[in-house]
Amino acid sequence: MDIKPIKTDADYRAALEEIETLMMAAPDSSEGEKLDVLVTLVEAYEAKHYPLDLPDPVEAIKFEMERQRSDCQRSRADDRQEQSRL
Repeated sequence: MDIKPIKTDADYRAALEEIETLMMAAPDSSEGEKLDVLVTLVEAYEAKHYPLDLPDPVEAIKFEMERQRSDCQRSRADDRQEQSRL
């Protein structure tokens, strides 16, 4: 297995390309083991270089509820316009 740490963006892209070629590897094969290791390395690189700022769970729920309410209000307004045309 020729695996090394992912230190640069070029290393990252090369690892992603290699992962793509190994996606159909059998889990218990040497290719499957290589895939597992590469995915772990890529996940670590992404966590360090592309961190996700996850929202507060309560704020995320409030945001989604407000979005759905706005969508519903817009839909009702569209229905009223359609009814007035008839």
